[in-house]
Parts: sequence; C-alpha cells; structure tokens
Amino acid sequence: MNHKMPSINLSKRTNLLDFDTYEYELQEVESPELFREMFPYSEVPKVAYNYRHVPMNMPDEIYITDTSFRDGQQSRAPYTTAQIVELYKKLHRLGGPNGIIRQTEFFVYSKSDRDALEQCMELGYSFPEITTWIRANKKDFELVRNIGIKETGVLVSCSDYHIFNKMGLNRKQALDKYLGIVKECISAGLRPRCHFEDITRADFYGFVVPFAIELRKLSEESGVPLKIRACDTMGYGIPYPGAALPRSVSGIIYGLQHYAGFTSDMLEWHGHNDFYKGVTNAATAWLYGAGAVNCSLLGIGERTGNVPLEAMVFEYASLKGSLNGMDTSVITEIADYIVSETHYDLPPMTPFVGRSFNVTRAGIHADGLMKDEEIYNIFDTSKLLNRPPLVSISASSGLAGIACWINNYYRLSGDSCVDKKSPAVAKIKEWIDKEYESGRVTVISDDELAELTEKYLPQIARR
Repeated sequence: MNHKMPSINLSKRTNLLDFDTYEYELQEVESPELFREMFPYSEVPKVAYNYRHVPMNMPDEIYITDTSFRDGQQSRAPYTTAQIVELYKKLHRLGGPNGIIRQTEFFVYSKSDRDALEQCMELGYSFPEITTWIRANKKDFELVRNIGIKETGVLVSCSDYHIFNKMGLNRKQALDKYLGIVKECISAGLRPRCHFEDITRADFYGFVVPFAIELRKLSEESGVPLKIRACDTMGYGIPYPGAALPRSVSGIIYGLQHYAGFTSDMLEWHGHNDFYKGVTNAATAWLYGAGAVNCSLLGIGERTGNVPLEAMVFEYASLKGSLNGMDTSVITEIADYIVSETHYDLPPMTPFVGRSFNVTRAGIHADGLMKDEEIYNIFDTSKLLNRPPLVSISASSGLAGIACWINNYYRLSGDSCVDKKSPAVAKIKEWIDKEYESGRVTVISDDELAELTEKYLPQIARR
C-alpha cells in the first residue's frame, strides 16, 4: 500500500464523495503469510475483530449460480450424461422465466461431461447459461477455446498457502501466470470469471486487491467484463459485523468494490460449509454487495459441501419478498431424482428436501398439526414444495392418523386416498397396538410404516 496525493471522487455506487488516500500495489514477501495467529492449525481457527463496519449494499438484482456439475461432482461418483441433462432441465424450470438461477458451470475433462455440455446447449435455454471451469494453464484453456461457450471460470488461487506451498511460486509469478491465461481467454472471445480460491486466508491488501485492480484494468482496456468469484474454499468466512480480514465476508465484498472497483454484477460468492456458515455467509455476501452466490444442488460438494442451492432459493424469497418466478416445487423433484437415480444418501433431517424435514413426531405437536398445520409447519410445504406435512405414528394415533400418514407419505389425493375404514389400515393399527402392548415407547418409524404399507397395500407402496 502506497501513499498518493489524496483524491475526492463522486462514487457512482453510493452517490457520495469518496476520499481516497491510498493505492494498493502487489506486496512481495520472502516467506508466505499464513496468518498463524488466526489459523494456528493445532487449534480451532480464531475469529479476530478490527471493529470496522462497512455499509450494507444489497444490489437491485441478485442471482443464484450453480456448480452442481463441477464442484458438486468432486465429492461423489460423477453424474452420467443423461443425469446431467435431466438435472439441467430441472434447474431451468426451477429458475423460472426470469433466470434467477443465472448460470451453471461444467467440467470439460471427461467425454461424459463434454457430451452433457453439448446436449444441454442444444436445448437452447437462455438460463441457466452454460459456463465452464479451467485451471490457469494453456492445456485446460485449449479444452474450452472452441466449444461454443461464452464464459469460463479460471482458477486463480490467491492465498500464500496455495501460491507458495502448493504451486511453489511467489506472488509476482502467480499474478503474471494468472494474467496471462486471462488475456488468452479475452483474445479468444471468452469472458473470464476469476475464481479467487482460498480468499479467506489470503493477504487481502497485499495480493487480492492489487490483483483485482490489474483485472479491472484489463477489463477496461479490452471492453470485456471480468467477474471475480470470491471463493471461501475452506469455509473460514465470518458473517459477523466488525470481524477482521481476511475472514470477514462483508469486508471482502466491500473491499473488492471500494478498493478494486468491481461492481455488484461482477462479484460472486462461493462458499463451503466446514463451520456451518455456508448459507449465512452467502446471504451476507448478497447483503453487502455481491450480485450472485454460487451453490450446488442439495449442497453436494467438496468435504462438507457447498451452499445448498435450494436454501438460497428460499433465502432469495425471504430477502426480496418474492420468488420472482421460481418454481419451488421442482426442488422436491430434484431431490427425489438425485436420490432415486444416483442412490445419494440424503440425511433425513436436511431442510426442505430430507424425508423428515416437515415430520412432526411429538404426540402433542402431532395433535396441534392435525388441528392446524400452520402451528408446526414452517410454511405451506404442500404448495411450495409439493410436500405435505407428515405426522409420526404412536400409540394414540388411531385409524385416522395411520390413514393420514399413508396419504401424505405417498402423496395420494382424491379418489386414490386411503380411508381410515380400510381393512388394511385396521391391520396396520393391530400391528402397532401389539408393539405398544409389549412395552414400546418410541414412535413407529417411517421405514416400519412403509414396510407395513407394502405388505397390506402393495398397490400403493409400489406406485
């Protein structure tokens, strides 16, 4: 950071006069800055404060981007071509006509991924726009040069953990390497999206801001818009006001805008959930000026996973007051498809998509739910997710409770509903009564009830 002659400029972002006395240049260091006081490794990472508060700056328009076919495949068996195409179709429906799910990125290394990319492009959807992801080298660049996409992500790791300890470079060498591949993308007619990997452990003013300034200059010279994806690769981001950099989410977004000149539409947040802060950090990034948050379906991704896309759909609606055309019922279709087609082990308590997320188990709660589902249901899950609330079955559930469970669990309606007077329901109740007569105190599990339904109502259970 160097002193310069103070300047006062009218900010187009705030419509206020900014007083700027510093310019940030690359700070070369002999040894890597690993922020050991904050990240001691042998202890839990520390949350440090500098008590600097930056203003909230929610953009007029915010979007969701998807990485299910890139980062979402790094922790599981790859999707088949057919599965990617089907999920892409569902993402299109979920995002709605206004394209709130704005983009999705693809790997291009395997034939299956390239075939899927081509087949998805042939569908002709405007949204989600198909993009790719490459490492910052010429070999990867050749894979995306002529495949018909308009934008590609470029991995540009920005912490000294990566620059020194992984790549064996110094900061100047890393910066030159990154700028070289970005220039090649621009020359080939591609929009580069620079993935600032490990930004929450990076020297913000010594590398991140100077690098971002160079990218902004490139963008201005070429006329090609450049994006920055701020990647909280290890989930170290902190949403609390006044937290210190490099962990402060609000500080990162504000700094990229205020010191590097990137507007909201050119900023994106990519988070991980290692410390259970994935969703909160993503929402914080929106609140402080990021135009997009990057997510994956069901949160599937590296280690503890990415920010769940379905979570940010509802976060969007909470913050904006509207779904803006998104069809949330598709979320249930997506979850059912991934579970049935890929045998993904979806934890039952997972919000919005787990099989138990709107199941009431306590007897007194079940009684309230049967009188008025709004008492114990988070919102109208039947309308928004095509998932009616379920009631767990206990000794006091009765024939009506069992019939209600079957109808809700198997999503039966109209003439297909099971009546409480059904002989099959009576047989199931007889089995349940014997369980409690034998001293059972726990509720009957969904698995047990499904097995009983398959036994006594096989035509329903096998639908």
